[in-house]
Amino acid sequence: MTLQLDQTHDPRATSWVPSAQRAGTDFPIQNLPLGVFRRPGSGESRIGVAIGDQVLDLARAMAIGALQLEPGYYDCVAAPRLNSLLGRGRRALQAVRSAVFALLREDSPLPRPSEDCLVASAAVELLLPVEIGDYTDFYASIHHATNVGKMLRPDQPLLPNYKWIPIGYHGRASSIVASGTPVQRPVGQIRPSPDAPPSVHATKAFDYECEVGLVVGKGSALGHPVPLGEAEDHLAALCLVNDWSARDIQAWEYQPLGPFLAKNFATSLSPWLVTLDALEPFRVPLADREPGDPAPLDYLAPGERGSRAGFAIELEVGITSLRMRSEGIAPMRLSRCSFDRMYWSPAQLVAHHTMNGCNLRPGDLLASGTVSGPDPGSQGCLLELTWRGSHPITLPTGEVRRFLEDGDEIVMRGTCSRDGYPRIGFGECRGVVLAASESA
Repeated sequence: MTLQLDQTHDPRATSWVPSAQRAGTDFPIQNLPLGVFRRPGSGESRIGVAIGDQVLDLARAMAIGALQLEPGYYDCVAAPRLNSLLGRGRRALQAVRSAVFALLREDSPLPRPSEDCLVASAAVELLLPVEIGDYTDFYASIHHATNVGKMLRPDQPLLPNYKWIPIGYHGRASSIVASGTPVQRPVGQIRPSPDAPPSVHATKAFDYECEVGLVVGKGSALGHPVPLGEAEDHLAALCLVNDWSARDIQAWEYQPLGPFLAKNFATSLSPWLVTLDALEPFRVPLADREPGDPAPLDYLAPGERGSRAGFAIELEVGITSLRMRSEGIAPMRLSRCSFDRMYWSPAQLVAHHTMNGCNLRPGDLLASGTVSGPDPGSQGCLLELTWRGSHPITLPTGEVRRFLEDGDEIVMRGTCSRDGYPRIGFGECRGVVLAASESA
């Protein structure tokens, strides 16, 4: 497996920003994720790069000549969202990444920018990094699909199409919210048992789903499929996604067309986009298929690219209840799972999404679906962890959870580690559950 590395991946490189070398930081100089922030007291959205516990204001750094980019980039980095920059493709992102790396490295010959180019992360409001026109959620973890299938169809957990086709559905872009935004318990039509009629009330089976988001960079034309070999040219970055779900609403409504009101009320997105270039050292082969599994059809056949089509991202989910926070108790880890166990790769998801001529646009979001593994504690949602509520989880306070209660906060984190390279991370994707509206 040949990795495409350059000077920005140099494990010996350090930054003159001291916190970039701090143990446990998600944002060493080898990461440099992109995001959008708002300074205190300002109504203006700015594009920034995370470095340690600071944010570099790209437009400000370029305006004063500290960031060495061609003038044509200024309008992109001065925009209120990242869509324009992402739409220029991987080469543009590589140019920005290289320029920021050259400015921030400890031994940089460039003059250090003025203090107003950097602002503490803790002092800014982190916003949605892109304007999301379309959102597609997939079902790419065979372990998640198998677990859910066992609950519904013990004799046939996987439907016949699963190993042939990446399953997905069109989500709701308008209800995607930035990390930290509270999420209100949804109300819907629920049928408590086969012998009872449905009624309308707040969900009693509120759940999270730990997912990885794929953010589209360069768009594709309507009517023109994206070949698998070119699919990653249309992906800009990865992020964390919490696809909040109401399992009791979902159980009643999902046939015959799949998820609807059970999922479209809110989806949380982490603020920092980790570029594919930053993730290059953490590429891994796709997980092996089981003996007897069908080979992917030609348009999904990875060939040599399959040896580096996956990403080794460790995902962790923690929970705090209202009582835990009031008593100063640290989050309890619910699960830990790895993105390298997925059945379908990011490139395969893009190739399948466009094979009928569906077009992609800069800033579109594709999510992986719940990331789960085969081992206990590697399941990416409470539906699996508690086995539909039959095996509840006990919190450090003695509180019991089958599904989420009002006041619970879910925090997701993602990290990449490999011998010989600095650890990089995705930051946090968090959200607290609020009570249903009083009119429910």
